[in-house]
Amino acid sequence: MTIIPFLETRQGCCCSTPVWLSLPVAPQAAARIRFCGEDKLPQAVPLQGALTWLADLAAQGKSIAGLDLNGPGDPLATPAMTMQILAGLREQYPGLPMGVTTMGLGLAEQAGFWAEHGVTRVTLLLDAVSPEAIKKIYTWIRPGKRSIPLAEGAAILIAEQAGGIAACKAAGIPVCIRTTVYAGINEQEVEEIARLAVALGAESISLLPGRGWLDPEVQLVPPAPEVMAALTRKVAGLMTVVCPPEEAIPGETVPKSGKGGPGLPKPTAARPNVAVLSSNGMDIDLHLGQAIKALIYGPREDGLACLLEARELPEPGDGDNRWLNLSEILKDCFALLATSAGQRPREILSSHGLTVLLLEDNVEGAVDMLYGGGKKGKNR
Repeated sequence: MTIIPFLETRQGCCCSTPVWLSLPVAPQAAARIRFCGEDKLPQAVPLQGALTWLADLAAQGKSIAGLDLNGPGDPLATPAMTMQILAGLREQYPGLPMGVTTMGLGLAEQAGFWAEHGVTRVTLLLDAVSPEAIKKIYTWIRPGKRSIPLAEGAAILIAEQAGGIAACKAAGIPVCIRTTVYAGINEQEVEEIARLAVALGAESISLLPGRGWLDPEVQLVPPAPEVMAALTRKVAGLMTVVCPPEEAIPGETVPKSGKGGPGLPKPTAARPNVAVLSSNGMDIDLHLGQAIKALIYGPREDGLACLLEARELPEPGDGDNRWLNLSEILKDCFALLATSAGQRPREILSSHGLTVLLLEDNVEGAVDMLYGGGKKGKNR
């Protein structure tokens, strides 16, 4: 089978080449992964916020190939809301392809409705096919609104994901499997995942390295590159593999960590700190409009940069006043790092001395770059 480049946009990436834009519009989770830290989800972007975001990108001349409903929760955890969002997006953008990323609880029941409302692809988050591995990956799985024993939830998830793939194929919706590989947990199941997926009608698969994030008790490291390469070769013999790029899609971003560049803002005595928008503490992965908390990094007594605190940000709404309030909350910061931000908030924050930098990178590397660390060393 073929191995092809990963064409889906990173969330919020604004490129001259048309790409898919991920919209974090799902407010509730259907499960919790053991390695993702805090239970509380980042705030979802409401429909009106998503429409405003899209209008802002259009005003900047950005081309979008399609929209993917993806996070911060699961679109199938609130199916009625998801249908409303799809209908609202379809009304404003009748010709734009729509996709949904989900772990698949309830997918079989929704596949036909989604096809009728213009969903043109589904990305299924399928990380295991055995109850034993699922119980190692998740702390809870919640079909519907009720809590159930994890073992029962694992069995339901396996059945629902298989039924969802088959239902999407019957409805004419292509399915791409997205499997996160957790070292020591599910490597041995990746090939079986691909076999099952292709037998049920899925068209492609992507493999992502998993890692532990905020929980200090979880010492989970990503799978070795050679392990990921070997797994990719195995599944490529079964179905098309979609490979994520090593670099971010070029566009309105700052350089990747370690590549430095002229024109980046610098810390000053009045503004020594950096604000970072991250849902997991490891990656810069939030749009400015959806963030309700910022991680504040700054120099400690020995001059090295470290995490100082987390600050609450103004809730969405209230127009320009939100950005004025934000500029006051972050008045000691010389830069704010986000994956994307609208033109208006960037103008307001810039006029108050806060530069918004758009990039997708790991937090440590980006902060290190701004404080001059580059490849020579890492700040902590």
